[in-house]
Amino acid sequence: MITLRYHIVSITAVFLALAVGVVLGSTAISGRLLSGLSDEKNSLAQQVNDLQNDRNALNAKLTEADKFAASVGPLAVKDRLAERTVVIVTTADARPSDRDALTGLLKSASATVTGEIQLTDAFTDPSRGDQLRDLVARLQPAGSQLPTAADPGTRAGGLFGALLLLNPSNNQPQATADETASALAGLTNAGFVKATSGMKPAQLAIVLTGGAAIGDSAADRASTVARFATQLDRAGAGVVLAGANGSANGTGAIGVVRADTAATSILSTVDNSDTPAGQVVVVMALSEQLEGRSGRYGVAGNAEASSPGTAG
Repeated sequence: MITLRYHIVSITAVFLALAVGVVLGSTAISGRLLSGLSDEKNSLAQQVNDLQNDRNALNAKLTEADKFAASVGPLAVKDRLAERTVVIVTTADARPSDRDALTGLLKSASATVTGEIQLTDAFTDPSRGDQLRDLVARLQPAGSQLPTAADPGTRAGGLFGALLLLNPSNNQPQATADETASALAGLTNAGFVKATSGMKPAQLAIVLTGGAAIGDSAADRASTVARFATQLDRAGAGVVLAGANGSANGTGAIGVVRADTAATSILSTVDNSDTPAGQVVVVMALSEQLEGRSGRYGVAGNAEASSPGTAG
């Protein structure tokens, strides 16, 4: 006779069998899964190792290329700017080593550097834009005319053009020595610039900046430098805006310029001035400016060529 106890034992046996089956099955699956994951891990580790080796090899090649560019750079620019004068303008994030390298190449090109001026962080600070714009209007040299644009970068570019660059039509200063000294003193006292003593106007200018701007006001800061350099170019024989890695991005000054066809039609840009090769291109682009031509040079995606004369 089938009793209740028999039913209980039978049901218990069924569930026990199911439990044992699940355990055995999951153990087999887990083993296969773990084995597969282990193989995948080993494969990924090998890929990472291969990529690291490739990266090391590329870095070694870049180092050798930089050494070569640094060694032949002075020969490549020799006498390209003979009897020409150049003023150097740097932003707060520009690397001093890049400025020094460019100064050395300008000397190799037989150019004379008439002075250096640094734009401080305050110059590109949007919260001080109104102050800069008002100060520029008060410091305007007699007989000069500022651009009608309202943004501080363009307005400042108009003032600096009169102070730092010679008139391209007659090669004469556009402001008196006293006006230049007074304006630079006013800008310095307000914290917008730092200038070397004995600043003299030049025929050409290099505006040297860093990489992409960062922070909440990054786009505004980049725009101020871009518009400043563009307006500065309109005042003299030629200007090159040079920047480091990242400067051609959307929040980089060069990126802003390259997005404006009106600006790129007059202003030359070089987006890898933190490399020996890029520094040589800056001098070559400056020489090209004297011929009334401009270009977008460097290694970024929005560059047209690596250097003047190499456009495809």
